[in-house]
Amino acid sequence: MKNIFNKHNLIKKLIIVPAILIAGMGVNSCSDDFLDQPAYNSSDTESVFNNIETADAFVQGLYRGLVPTEMFYQLGAGDTVTHSAEDGSTNNSKYNICNYQYDSKTPNTITGIYAAMYAVIERTNIAIDRLPDMPASTKRDALLAEAKAIRAFCYYNLIRVYGDVPAIWIPLEEADPNDPSTLYPKRASRDVIYDKVIGDIQESIANMPVSNGTPERLNKQSTNALLARIALYAAGYSLRWPLNTSTPGTMARRPDNARVQQLYQIADAAAASVINGGTNSLVQASGGKSGFEALWFNFDRRNFSAVNQEMLWHIASYGPNTNSAFGVYAHPGSRGGTYGSRKALQFILPSYYLSFNAADKRRDVATTSYSIYFLNGGAASDTWVDVGTTYSCIMPGKFRISWCVEPQAADSRNLNIPIIRYADVLLMYAETQNYLNNGPTALGIAALQQVRNRAGIGSMAIPGGQQAFEDAIVQERKWEFSDEFMLRTDLIRMNKLATEIEATKTAMKNLSNRTGQFASTPIYRLYKYHKNAQIYGDPFLAVTYIDLTNPAQIAQVQAVPTSNANNAYTTYQTTLKAVALANGQTSTTDDKWYPVNMFQAYTSTFNGNARKAVGFTAGFNALQIGNIIYTKPTGSAENGGTYPNWIQGGGDGLFYGFVPNKTELLPFAAQSAGHPMIDNPNLTQLPGY
Repeated sequence: MKNIFNKHNLIKKLIIVPAILIAGMGVNSCSDDFLDQPAYNSSDTESVFNNIETADAFVQGLYRGLVPTEMFYQLGAGDTVTHSAEDGSTNNSKYNICNYQYDSKTPNTITGIYAAMYAVIERTNIAIDRLPDMPASTKRDALLAEAKAIRAFCYYNLIRVYGDVPAIWIPLEEADPNDPSTLYPKRASRDVIYDKVIGDIQESIANMPVSNGTPERLNKQSTNALLARIALYAAGYSLRWPLNTSTPGTMARRPDNARVQQLYQIADAAAASVINGGTNSLVQASGGKSGFEALWFNFDRRNFSAVNQEMLWHIASYGPNTNSAFGVYAHPGSRGGTYGSRKALQFILPSYYLSFNAADKRRDVATTSYSIYFLNGGAASDTWVDVGTTYSCIMPGKFRISWCVEPQAADSRNLNIPIIRYADVLLMYAETQNYLNNGPTALGIAALQQVRNRAGIGSMAIPGGQQAFEDAIVQERKWEFSDEFMLRTDLIRMNKLATEIEATKTAMKNLSNRTGQFASTPIYRLYKYHKNAQIYGDPFLAVTYIDLTNPAQIAQVQAVPTSNANNAYTTYQTTLKAVALANGQTSTTDDKWYPVNMFQAYTSTFNGNARKAVGFTAGFNALQIGNIIYTKPTGSAENGGTYPNWIQGGGDGLFYGFVPNKTELLPFAAQSAGHPMIDNPNLTQLPGY
């Protein structure tokens, strides 16, 4: 990258290309991150491709930076499941992006994904350019196939965020500096890009190894799964408009229906290849844990040998240089103690929490109705509690800090980043079978049934008819894949985003009013007091609770004392234990209970007094959770007869910025937001911005 970079500094703005990161020779998966190694710069690439060992190390380095923080922090919310819980509302970029309020002239857009993907694309282009010049071998061909699959993943990420983007297929040092398209690349058709990367995978996947030693590197099975996912996106809906114009866009599939059919067939065959390969399966119940719980507990503990049958591909994230912030934002929150004060900045919409079937074992894994909090002020000798929360602070649970290994730093969780699971392959196969056969097939139903059986809802009726079956898959994907940063764009490719947003807004209003499907949702919950073990690897799953529906019992718990005068707290505990026993709980002398009004704010007078009565003192009303939501009620009655602003506000209610046929894609940012392509006069903006 000699002449072009020295002569045209602008290219560094067009596509940010850092030093070429080279991994070490060995792959120590599951214990040390194989990407955590020194780097070569671009001038070293000639020597790198002189032998297969250094070429292999170069390809390993392509995985570095594949999943930037914005991919899970910004785009991991706004999917009608996970929502932002930042400390500001309309002036907070994360909250705005979660609610689809973004534009090109403020920082309320995403630039990191763009820069990171093109950085990796440049490195993959170098590998794809240089590897064919090496002596032919099975290993060389496998590395070339791996590089092509990684490049395909990068373009898939760019297209699902921005739509049509520049397409660059050769290293910049090979490009003609006098060609205007080198300095100022235009948007290319997403269909052309998709067809190119899909073709790349199809023609090279036979060269991928059955195993690469670790699912932290792509192999034949995971590449087939990636092919199925990309083909579904290529065949699916997206916001489309004539290139290089400002004509308003519409949600549509690509215009050539024959190719759409072919793409579904490609996805179907790729998913079937994984399923019929016989090497992958869903993690099942073991050690007293449900299958879903065992999956995520062991994944968080880095017990990968217990989960790699399902985790087809996960990105290595371990060590001082490659440890990502993944999992820092989506967890129950912790206030002091062994875990430190770790603020959770995302929460789960209660409409989602309440959508699970009572038998579904995924709810208490994917979500938590507790946060970790100190009892008496946070001193070293204090007691920490898994304190029950309200509907306005249901928290993500798959990556809870107490399940993890001890982090190296507050923003380094040692969590690998899950990309593709076998459950995804099963549901993609159910989807392709349904589409290609104009309705569910026995094979498609069996694939969906596998996922439901593991979840504990195998007896739930499976609908007939193409549309009803597709709707069931949409819901199943929401139950299965929360906080795995693909639901938002999944809803777009299935043309469900607008309808799901409207349905969620209606559901949240119904919940706030306690009408419709939530007419009988209990107001009061009785939580059992539970100490937190304050050790990494604590297998604790959920706080025991009782939903109260008996009017007499509700009246008893409502009589919470406001002080301990005349030993009132002990008397109140006696009352609560009697209520618990009457609801089928066994009680010991040490058991304690406390009520929560689920529709009030966590910080309400009633909820605060109830926690005081069970022993909370200093800071009894504070949580390590972004305070946009948890200090607000869920119920309209509890909010003075109007919806709380976070549900329907004047300018910051749920999805307040969503505009159909516009905000399904993000704009390229203007100069004030620091976008790397602002100097490109050939890059047209998304219509509407």
